[in-house]
Amino acid sequence: MSVSRTTSLLTDRYELTMLQATLRDGTAGRRSVFELFARRLSGGRRYGVVAGIGRVLDALEDFRFVEDDLAWLREEAVVDADTLQWLADYRFTGTIWGYPDGEVYFPRSPVLIVEGTFAECVILETLLLSVLNHDSAIATAAARMITAAGDRPCIEMGSRRTHEAAAVAAARSAYIAGFAATSNLEAGRTYGIPTTGTSAHSFTLLHDSERAAFEAQIRALGPGTTLLVDTYDIPEAIRTGVDLAGTELGAVRLDSGDLVSLARSVRNQLDELGSTGTRITVTSDLDEHAIAALAIAPVDGYGVGTSLVTGSGVPTSGFVYKLVSRASDDGSMVSVAKKSLDKVSVGGRKYALRRRGASGRAEAEVIGVGAQPRHDGDDRPLLVELVRDGLRIHTETLDDARVRLRSALAELPPAATQLSKGDPVLETVYEETP
Repeated sequence: MSVSRTTSLLTDRYELTMLQATLRDGTAGRRSVFELFARRLSGGRRYGVVAGIGRVLDALEDFRFVEDDLAWLREEAVVDADTLQWLADYRFTGTIWGYPDGEVYFPRSPVLIVEGTFAECVILETLLLSVLNHDSAIATAAARMITAAGDRPCIEMGSRRTHEAAAVAAARSAYIAGFAATSNLEAGRTYGIPTTGTSAHSFTLLHDSERAAFEAQIRALGPGTTLLVDTYDIPEAIRTGVDLAGTELGAVRLDSGDLVSLARSVRNQLDELGSTGTRITVTSDLDEHAIAALAIAPVDGYGVGTSLVTGSGVPTSGFVYKLVSRASDDGSMVSVAKKSLDKVSVGGRKYALRRRGASGRAEAEVIGVGAQPRHDGDDRPLLVELVRDGLRIHTETLDDARVRLRSALAELPPAATQLSKGDPVLETVYEETP
């Protein structure tokens, strides 16, 4: 049996059972507005970074129920025949607005607004949440790492610590956040992200001596390569590397031990040997806090793996997807909202801008309910149209998103750079409009 390559079954069963029920009672076609937002910033973060919008739009274009999908749903008796027929003809025909990749967000920011019929919007819930919860968590962690690294480059190298598909998505998010390159070749092919990598400890252990391993690597990759020097004795490895590659040796990598003291001793040794231009790259389970601690060390770059692809302890953004407005029996739109004690939401179609002072510094996240909030001339609108009448109209490069994030972070209050847990650096303010 052939396997469908659509994205339609990347969803939860209850999306389709709700669809079936609304088709039966006649409410499936009611005009509706869904909103994707976070009630709070996960992990005590001071801001969040939006990533995954481009992946969402790619996935939406492939959200079709082809015969393989329908046959499986039929065999498993997930929904009835009428619902299967509706799914066979499914095409999203609505409109989507959202914060683009590289924008920052805060509690209750309307990161995505999906408008259409209830039926065509509700079945997108799981797909939208799974992409944006993952990618935005990675991008937020990565942005904190870039802040900690200052002007030193970071390389994403976490593929072996996560699901193979998540690894590619994580590389994309990290690149948006400012990472310079990835070790993942599929991310390079799919998204055009620069790739990098040289050797692991197994390469050194394969050879009869460290010298033989270094000779083979330099012969294959040139003297500008990066040598992994902590397999045996670091000072001896440094001497061997410089002896073989000369002072043109590109870099050495440290993957264990007290990285601050090791980096200092390695720098001193390289300089004494005349290799003043040889860079020092460090790896070994780095996160934003370890990177910040290494600021005092003579390090030239960081390779980050496990902590990055797991969101540095915060693997999800906490986004939810809620119905906030729907048509009444007379066709007029009415606000609806959940009233649970600890999960209250705000009804109504939202509009958003970032309130800025005359200096350009951001002061608040302002959300208009039902209409655009008041704009004083210094403020910046946040929502862009992504999909119109079912057709994707938003396309941009990852470099566009990287530029956007640098600009968005630069306008935040200085407290945004703090790595400790704290409150969001911007307050979210609602402006009710008639």
